[in-house]
Amino acid sequence: MRIECPPLPFADDALEPHMSAETLRLHHGKHQKAYFDKLQALVAGTDFADLDLETIIVSTAKARGAKPKAIFDNAAQLWNHGFFWRSLAPAGGGLPAALAQRLERDFGGFARFRERFAAAAAGLFGSGWVWLAERKGKLEILALSNAGTPIADGASRPLLTLDVWEHAYYVDYRNRRDQFTAAFLDRLANWDFAAQRLASRATAFDPAAPGAALRA
Repeated sequence: MRIECPPLPFADDALEPHMSAETLRLHHGKHQKAYFDKLQALVAGTDFADLDLETIIVSTAKARGAKPKAIFDNAAQLWNHGFFWRSLAPAGGGLPAALAQRLERDFGGFARFRERFAAAAAGLFGSGWVWLAERKGKLEILALSNAGTPIADGASRPLLTLDVWEHAYYVDYRNRRDQFTAAFLDRLANWDFAAQRLASRATAFDPAAPGAALRA
C-alpha cells in the first residue's frame, strides 16, 4: 500500500507558545491517525489500495455513493494535514522577497492579503481549510469546507494552508479562531515553503516525504 501517514517535520513542542505540544500530539497523533486508519480500512482489497493519495483524491472527488465519498474525505484530510504540517515552521514569519512581490501584485501587499486571509478564515462556516493558491498565474485565497482541497479539480496550485477545524486550535485558543489565524499568519506560517512551491512550479506534493516535499 502506498498510503503513508504524514510525519511532523518538527518536534511536537517546536511551535510553542503559539501551538502547544498537547495540540500537536492530539492533532497529529489522534485526529490525523484516525483518517489514516479509516482510509486504510476503506481501500483494503480495492483498486485504490496501491494508489497514492493524490490519485485517490482526484479519482473520487466527483464519485457518487457513500463509500467513494468516505474514501475522498479521508484521503483529502490526510493529504491536507500533510500539507498543513509543511505550512508551519518553528521560526515562521518573514516573507521571501519573491513572494512579497507577488502578494503586492495580486493583493496590494501583505497587509491586504493578511486581512483577506483572516476574513476568509473567520467567515468559513463550520470546519475546513483556508488556502493560499495560484490559479492561472495569479495568487488567490480559497476557503474550502470540510475536506475541501485544491487538488480535487486541479484548477489551483496550493502554496500554503491553514486548518480551521476546531481540533486544530481549541486546546490553545478555545473558540477564538481569529487569534489562531493571527498566530498562524504572524508567527507560524512557513512562507519559505510557499515561496519554494511558487518558484518551483511544483504541482504535486508528497505529504509523507521528508523536507519540503516538492515534486515537479
